[in-house]
Amino acid sequence: MKLAGFNFNKLNIEKFSDNFADLKINTHIDILEIGEVKSEIFKLKEQMIAVSFKNILNYEPNIAKIEFTGTIILGVESRIAREVLKDWKDKKIPNEFRVSLFNIILRKCHVKALELEEDLNLPLHVQMPSLQRNAFDKKENSPEEEISKGED
Repeated sequence: MKLAGFNFNKLNIEKFSDNFADLKINTHIDILEIGEVKSEIFKLKEQMIAVSFKNILNYEPNIAKIEFTGTIILGVESRIAREVLKDWKDKKIPNEFRVSLFNIILRKCHVKALELEEDLNLPLHVQMPSLQRNAFDKKENSPEEEISKGED
């Protein structure tokens, strides 16, 4: 599966409270529509599929909500595309396709969510890497000490 296009149609963020006690952050993905893309532009071996989605990050209890809606264009092997389009008639998605699709949605939306969380002073929904206080406590000299020794 190849990502040919991704765009957000809606970004909505609301902050209801600054009380982050008992904070739980849940994410929910809904697939709204799946359809075939017919275009003269895409003359590839893969079949093109458009997927409309909604992804919601809920900060519970009633602290904040971030909502994304968007569309993804994917190049998919013809066999898989036929299976996906057939299953979608019953609002089902084959597991093999669903995992890759959800990972694309999560990756794109959650990177954008980090920026929005910073803007509204919300706790980040993922833990960022950080150094521990003792990260530079070594027996050898720190880089700062080496610089200052060389300047004498």
